[in-house]
Amino acid sequence: MNNRLSSKLVFILSLFFLSFIFLQPVQASNLETYEVSSSTLNVRSGPSSDSEIVAQFVNGNELVIFQEKYGWVQTYLDGEEVWVARHHLVKKDSSNTETASTGTTNTETSSDHKMVTITSESIFVRSGPGTSHEMVSSAVSGDNFEVTDKSGDWYQIMLSGSETGWIASWLTDQASHQEASQDNNANAVSSNSKSLEGYNIVVDPGHGGTDPGAIGFNGIQEKDVILPTSTKVIDHLRDAGANVIVTRTGDNFVLLDDRVRISNSYYTDAFISLHYDSSLNMSANGVTTYFADIADKKMGESIQSSIISQVSLHDRGVRQANYKVLVNSSAPSVLLELGFISNPHNLPIVQTESYQNSVATGITNGLITYFE
Repeated sequence: MNNRLSSKLVFILSLFFLSFIFLQPVQASNLETYEVSSSTLNVRSGPSSDSEIVAQFVNGNELVIFQEKYGWVQTYLDGEEVWVARHHLVKKDSSNTETASTGTTNTETSSDHKMVTITSESIFVRSGPGTSHEMVSSAVSGDNFEVTDKSGDWYQIMLSGSETGWIASWLTDQASHQEASQDNNANAVSSNSKSLEGYNIVVDPGHGGTDPGAIGFNGIQEKDVILPTSTKVIDHLRDAGANVIVTRTGDNFVLLDDRVRISNSYYTDAFISLHYDSSLNMSANGVTTYFADIADKKMGESIQSSIISQVSLHDRGVRQANYKVLVNSSAPSVLLELGFISNPHNLPIVQTESYQNSVATGITNGLITYFE
C-alpha cells in the first residue's frame, strides 16, 4: 500500500516538474538577436548610466535581449545579468521590420502620421517640446520614428508600446535647408548681414603644445579636439562680420598670462575660451559655460542657451568659477566646456564636423543675441 502511494506521488511530482520546464512564460522563439552598432558600448550592472561598468562590447558583437527598462536592455555575459543602452543596438536580421522604438523601421504608417529620420549623430528624446523638459530616451543618426503631433519646432514621436517623446524637428530629415536655417537661427540675424561687424572677439583655444589638457577616452587629448573646433568657431564669427583675434592657431603652448595679455591689448568686446571636459565618472556628459564676473553671466547665458539649441548633449548650465583667464580679462569673458571627452558616448559626437559646426553656430548666434 505504501509502495503504491509512493509511486503515485512520484508520478504527480514528475508531471509538475515537466510542466514547470515546458510552460514557462518566456518563449525562446520570441527572443531576438541584436548587434552592437557603435564602436564601443559600456556593459553595466543595472539599467542606469550610474550603474557600474563591468565590461565593454565592440562594434559587431551580438547579444540576445531578455527584457527592457527605461531605454536599457538586459542580456547575459558569462552567466551574469548585465544591461546596455538600447539605442546602440540594431536587429541582427535587417530584412525584418523593427518596432518604432528601435528607430529602424522601413515601413510607412497606415495613418496620416508621417515618419521622420534622425540626421544628427545623437539626440535626446524629451518628455515635452523643449530643451527644458526631462530626457526620457535617446536616438542616433538613421533612427526612424512615427510623428504623432507637433508643437512649434518639436515633433512628438512614438516610442515603445504606447509611450511618446519629443524631438527637435531640425535634427531630422523633415527640416529642409530653409526650415533648418529658420528654426536654428530664429533669434539671430543672418551672417550675411554682418551682424557682428565692428566687434572684436577673442577666441582662446585652450591648452596646446606641451599642455595636452584633459585626457579622454582611449587617450584622446583635449587640445586635439579643441583646435578643429576653434577653426570652425573663428570661421563662423568672421562670416558674421566679427574681427576675430586668436590666442593660438597651431599646436603650440601659450601661457595663461599671455592669453590674457593678447585679449587686453585690443578693445575686446568678448573673450571666448574653448575647452572640452573630462571626469573620472565616465557617465558625466554635457555642455557647461563658466563666468567669473557676475556682469558676464548674461553673455554666458546667451551663449549656453544658443549652443544647447543646436546640439543634443546635456545642458549643464551656466556656472561661476574663478579661472585665471576669466578673472584677469578686462573684456566680458566666458569659458566653454563643450562636452566630455572622457564619456565614450560624447567623444565620437564632439569629434565630428557636424557637432563642431553646430557649436560654432551656437556661439555666433549667442553673441549676436547678447549684443543686440
